Amino acid sequence: MKIASIIAVVVAAVAIGFGVYMVDIDQTQEANLPDVDLSVEGGNLPEFSAEVGDIETGTETITMEVPTIDFESPEEDDS
Repeated sequence: MKIASIIAVVVAAVAIGFGVYMVDIDQTQEANLPDVDLSVEGGNLPEFSAEVGDIETGTETITMEVPTIDFESPEEDDS
């Protein structure tokens, strides 16, 4: 169980690292809150432009040799 937890943490750290360096978001416009007096004028949400990394994916067929495992259960005692 410890090895699986360590592997999960490492995979999560690598995924977060790729996420941080593969996306570049720049705010292109400031946000404005609405002016509230007796009348309400509409506000303005910020605008963003994002440049994301390009990932090419594909498939590949491989042949892998898998070891065989022989399992023998212990014999039961008749006592």
